[in-house]
Amino acid sequence: MLAYTYKSDGNFELTQKPKPQIIDPQDAIIRVTMSSICTSDLHIKHGSVPKAVQGITVGHEMVGIVEEIGADVKNVKVGDRVTVNVETFCGECFFCKNGFVNNCSDKNGGWALGCRIDGGQAEYVRVPYANQGLNKIPDSVSDEQALFVGDILATGFWAARISEIKQNDTVLIIGAGPTGICTLLCVMLKNPQKIIVCEKDEVRRNFIKRYYPNVIVTEPESCLDVVNKESEHGGADVVLEVAGTEETFKTAWQAARPNAIVTVVALYDKPMTLPLPDMYGKNLTFKTGGVDGCDCEEILSLIEQGKIDTTPLITHKFPLKDIEKAYEIFENRRENVIKIAITNE
Repeated sequence: MLAYTYKSDGNFELTQKPKPQIIDPQDAIIRVTMSSICTSDLHIKHGSVPKAVQGITVGHEMVGIVEEIGADVKNVKVGDRVTVNVETFCGECFFCKNGFVNNCSDKNGGWALGCRIDGGQAEYVRVPYANQGLNKIPDSVSDEQALFVGDILATGFWAARISEIKQNDTVLIIGAGPTGICTLLCVMLKNPQKIIVCEKDEVRRNFIKRYYPNVIVTEPESCLDVVNKESEHGGADVVLEVAGTEETFKTAWQAARPNAIVTVVALYDKPMTLPLPDMYGKNLTFKTGGVDGCDCEEILSLIEQGKIDTTPLITHKFPLKDIEKAYEIFENRRENVIKIAITNE
């Protein structure tokens, strides 16, 4: 089968690999019908994910059809259309039982697919712990609608959930990339009084203005002034940092009112420093970490009800055989790209 493979730092190649097989009774084999490219894949490509294993098939955003199941898989059956969770989790350890599935203590727990074991930018993928890692797609929901459920949409949903958003809040989201937009969609479900999105890229600002006209949009240079103008207590009640730079990290705590919640969703490529003397007295609560992707069934239900729609994010489509061209466009942000769907024809 065709599989996009991490060969060495800076080098992915489309290669031929054997079709995966059932290894464990809790495995499922999925025929991938659609996948996508994530910024995390670029981090692997450039050697900034130490846990990534050279030789693995990359890709962790995908949907497909169940081709084969192990003897212990009960939640899905052969022929089901399914989303695939970015995280592998056993469902039995302390962390899983408390909903902290990102920290599953299994050897393949957390982000394994497309990082430590073969992922989904391929024709087929083996999914461990399939009872937890797969969710059946409702018949009325398309592959395009479900494509981001297992990763960036789960991330946005988790971020909104842990941020304790209330209906009289002013919420600031920093970053309008794909994860930032998914975070915005999930924050909108909380119905806060105001939502402000800060984004440096004009194309992405215009995307927000076009699709979400009730959202206040600002450039980084004006962000603090806009937040102060639109807030009642000297800053945003909740800040979600989804951009991942030193400057946006600084903006996040500066834009927060005293006693606000700052949720760090972004993945940084170097340590960030909290200037505690400058922050003294703001009494901020920081929430950080990787997504606990255990809300996929609820997210699919919201999509089915028409309450979440991520299809506008798919600006490009390519067949798997042309994935290298897709990567070139995505990595260099050409052609006003937001997200790319990779199809298996």
